[in-house]
Amino acid sequence: MEGRRRLTTAMREGERVSPLELFFDLVFVLAITQCTQLMSDDPSWGGVGKGLLVLGLLWWAWVGYSWITSVADPEDDSVRIVIFAAMAAMLIVALAVPRAFGGLALAFALAYAAVRYGQIGLFMIASRDTPDLRHSVLTLAGSTTVGVGILVGGSFLDGGAQAAVWAVALALDMAGPYFFGSEGWRLVPAHFAERHGLIVIIALGESIVAIGLGVGAELSFGQGVAAVVGIGLAAAMWWLYFDVVALVAARRLARAAVGRVQNEMARDSYSYLHFPMIAGIVLVALGMKKTLGHVEDPLKTVPAFALLGGMAAYLVAHVSFRYRHIRTISSRRAALAVVLLAFLPVATEVPALATVSVVAVLAWLLIVIETRSYGAARERVRHEEFAHEAAT
Repeated sequence: MEGRRRLTTAMREGERVSPLELFFDLVFVLAITQCTQLMSDDPSWGGVGKGLLVLGLLWWAWVGYSWITSVADPEDDSVRIVIFAAMAAMLIVALAVPRAFGGLALAFALAYAAVRYGQIGLFMIASRDTPDLRHSVLTLAGSTTVGVGILVGGSFLDGGAQAAVWAVALALDMAGPYFFGSEGWRLVPAHFAERHGLIVIIALGESIVAIGLGVGAELSFGQGVAAVVGIGLAAAMWWLYFDVVALVAARRLARAAVGRVQNEMARDSYSYLHFPMIAGIVLVALGMKKTLGHVEDPLKTVPAFALLGGMAAYLVAHVSFRYRHIRTISSRRAALAVVLLAFLPVATEVPALATVSVVAVLAWLLIVIETRSYGAARERVRHEEFAHEAAT
């Protein structure tokens, strides 16, 4: 029975992400698209804030399932049924996103609770014969109940009050794993890192979807140019993550001491620091969507900030990600983030196509500089040799 309920670390270590996990992640494609649409419909500071708040809730729900698949067997029938049920609940969450701060607030909160408790249920099954994991799960259940309870209560409020209460709910929910210990969790490093890499690709896919939605029924020459530049920007964001960063981070996680050290590295660098990466990509998608709508006109302040600030957030998350792993700062990426934010006053005065072109060119210039400076070390990392030397 134990072999059917979960897989041991040794059994999972050589595995790739399973088809069931990929199937589960498809729901998040819609959910992320809905977040972008929520912000696009209300391109104000308040609208963007609400969109990011909902994205944070969706992210934290996804994070729980990225941990559970290290200890629950995706080939077990009962696990499949629970995940299918969680997918159905997450679909309701995604469909409710556009009116999450309106008439569907309670539906959003209740469906979200179902998603979160599905995760707890799977953890309870997997921890049946593992006391330290069971203790961690019960602690997580407590913080989840507090967060979900506040979320449901806040759904009866309106406007800013609802957003404030939901922000508190998310903060308390996310703080649970940080304050209540990490020793009891189980983790399969290579699988865990790959899962997060795939969610980055899903978010980048949303930026491509935003390009298509921004064009509309007709395609002008300017929109065609902007679409090509947008793909170039998405490709640059992909390169910045997958060329070296993802490889080095995955290997360092695998080499970390099993237990508290490895779990906290996974929690900080993946569960926490990947959220500003995803949020940055979604903000860039919003900026691209608004750019494609009016390529010859300047972006308004909020969409311009979404494009520039989103890219800056993505870069700063990379800087923090690197610092968490090797305690050094990527000065080039940090400097580019500052440059992008400083460009904001100009972005509201020049055509939107010019703004997105500047962002794309600067991103690719950074890639060229980094690639040349890494030199042979980059090749060693990409060929899985001397990864530690390359990272330092």
